[in-house]
Amino acid sequence: MKKYNILLLAAAVVTQFSCNKSSLEPKIYSSLTSQNAFLTKSDAIAAVNAVYARLKGPSVGDNYDYWTVRHFALTDLTTDVGHCSYAGDPGQLSLVQWNSANGLIAEDYKQIYKLVANANNAIYNIGAMKSITDAQKSQFLAEMKFLRAIAYSDLTDAWGPVILNTEKDIANPDYKAQTPPSPVADVDALMISDLQNAINVLPTDYTKSDIYTSNDVGRATKGAAMFLLARIYLREHQWQKAADLTKQVMDLGIYQLYPTYEGLFKESNTWCSENIFSVLSDANVNGTELLNHFGPLSHPVLTDRWQYYAVTWDFYNSYGDEDDRKKMFFTQYQGVDGLTHKQAPSQGATAPDGVLYMPDVATMKYADPNGANAYYDGHSVDILRYADVLLSRAEALNELGGPTAEAVSLVNQVKGRSHAKLLVQANLTQATFRDALLQERGWELYYEGKRRADLKRFGKYDVVVNAYLKRIGQTNTVQLPRDEYFPYPLNQVNINPNLNNSGRQQ
Repeated sequence: MKKYNILLLAAAVVTQFSCNKSSLEPKIYSSLTSQNAFLTKSDAIAAVNAVYARLKGPSVGDNYDYWTVRHFALTDLTTDVGHCSYAGDPGQLSLVQWNSANGLIAEDYKQIYKLVANANNAIYNIGAMKSITDAQKSQFLAEMKFLRAIAYSDLTDAWGPVILNTEKDIANPDYKAQTPPSPVADVDALMISDLQNAINVLPTDYTKSDIYTSNDVGRATKGAAMFLLARIYLREHQWQKAADLTKQVMDLGIYQLYPTYEGLFKESNTWCSENIFSVLSDANVNGTELLNHFGPLSHPVLTDRWQYYAVTWDFYNSYGDEDDRKKMFFTQYQGVDGLTHKQAPSQGATAPDGVLYMPDVATMKYADPNGANAYYDGHSVDILRYADVLLSRAEALNELGGPTAEAVSLVNQVKGRSHAKLLVQANLTQATFRDALLQERGWELYYEGKRRADLKRFGKYDVVVNAYLKRIGQTNTVQLPRDEYFPYPLNQVNINPNLNNSGRQQ
């Protein structure tokens, strides 16, 4: 696997047809079967790489799935941060209104389970291989279990109880089974076991790997498994375990904050010392459509973009003017449509001639104005990064003993990178520091797939989002516990009635 390229395992089927109508059966020259697949180390690597590829889509032309666009519809559009001015499925989510027929909910569910299925298949088949060493087998299995844990973490964040499939279901599949969803605690138990195994097996990096030919920075590592496990403990409110694991990640000594927030998200900065686990892309080989979806409308430099996933003006205005992160938005520009695109001075204001008041504001996080302007882009998506480690440890420490000096210092490290106003420990209580942490996580981690889970974990999803909706003149729509989880997709319920949406927004 090259630095920016994780390739899919594909079966090559070549067919030849005769012009004679009596001979229309294809002749198959090569295909994968249970007898000729998973025979060599190269076969195992290809299968492993195929699971990584599922994080963003199986091929060019499909690279806007899961972690490289559509997942953000559920994690950020449905909060006080994300906004979409288009109608239909994304508009529903943006107004915090949805139902089980929403296509984006259904697509995310489907794509995540595709990763689970591929991971289970790889675990089952690699586990039975005789042609690789025990060390190689352990490495491959640990990578797959880490990726499966990411998928199940996202599934349970979004839907709570979900159908739990593992490699054990590969041996004796029941394709007609209507399996009921498993409790979140059962899914957590699997993830915890898998990640504890991964921590014991995975290397801190791949500079000395005897399996892969280069330092494959996009692969799962010990630090990534530690932090993902810490995030599960945070969700479970197991504060001491989360505090211990985040400290272990810090003590590895290989991660640090990138010098600038803007530089961290430049398209050219595919990987740096702040990255723990990211989805990587190469615009020329397997680029994504992040720029298409996040880029500003009618922009003179980033042309032909859609501003499909944008940020609310309400959220943008919450930044302090001194905060470098506030500079990461396309707040005003002369559009190719001849209009000046800008923020309205007040809600409902009528724009004068030559001016367009934008309903939301595009972010530079995935639309680098100094990057490429091609259809496919090479932006990476950080699933786990070091700033989140610092904020997560601060959260755990505060829940254990209030705003300690260390906890405040951890948050101020993140703030200091962006020249934001620092917190003063003497002014904080446990409750006010908790609120400051939640706000800081929004400012730092917006559109990184964390916001909705953060709001729920802090017990503020309804409070924060309903207050935002009220400020912009919309109906307060969030009701708990009804909206804690999304409804199971209607097409899945029709197949498996055990996916019961009773009590959820339908």
